[in-house]
Amino acid sequence: MVDDNEVVELSLQEIVIEATSEDGYSPLTIKTSRGDIACRYYKALNASSAVIWVGGIGGGFDTPAQYLYPDVSLHLTKKGISAFQVQYRFPSNLHESVLDVLSGVHFLEHDGINRFGLVGHSFGGAVVIQAGVVTEPVKTVVTLATQASGATESVANLPKDCSLLVIHGKRDKVLPYTCSQQVFAKAHEPKELVLYDAAGHSLDEFAQQVHQKVTTWLKDALD
Repeated sequence: MVDDNEVVELSLQEIVIEATSEDGYSPLTIKTSRGDIACRYYKALNASSAVIWVGGIGGGFDTPAQYLYPDVSLHLTKKGISAFQVQYRFPSNLHESVLDVLSGVHFLEHDGINRFGLVGHSFGGAVVIQAGVVTEPVKTVVTLATQASGATESVANLPKDCSLLVIHGKRDKVLPYTCSQQVFAKAHEPKELVLYDAAGHSLDEFAQQVHQKVTTWLKDALD
């Protein structure tokens, strides 16, 4: 688990923001003492709330449930909620990946954001849970087909007013849905567990339902 003392191991040096792309986000690079963090910033006008998205162990800007992250980001910006997708510097390294998310939190706080939702798929579930533990303004965490390692041990330490949504497919052949059940059992209220009988690890089979559930959950938590 990452604690406040470990955050200082990585220092932010420069922010480079490019022009908004036709896909609705601005490519953004957080230059740090231990490498560059590539991000995509879907900025809503005068937003005070934001969602940070992270993917799985494969790295890149991967997204589950058939473009969940970009599609919901564009919807949220229309509702006054910014969105921010983070690409890991060192995919599969939990400690470094948590620092990547915390660097995004730090940038967004300086851009006027004071309420956060953190969303992670697979390996990213453990990342956002551990990042949420040391992010006081986090209001909700959402895990999608999460791993148990690194998540079960930390989830009970999320801030008291932070809600948790746990989603998993029962036909997941990468990480069994019992991982999410373990995480859910250790979490405090408010929390919700959603299991889709015929969904695999990517949750593509129930993409529409996942989009609706995640969008509604985030809006309710951050509005």
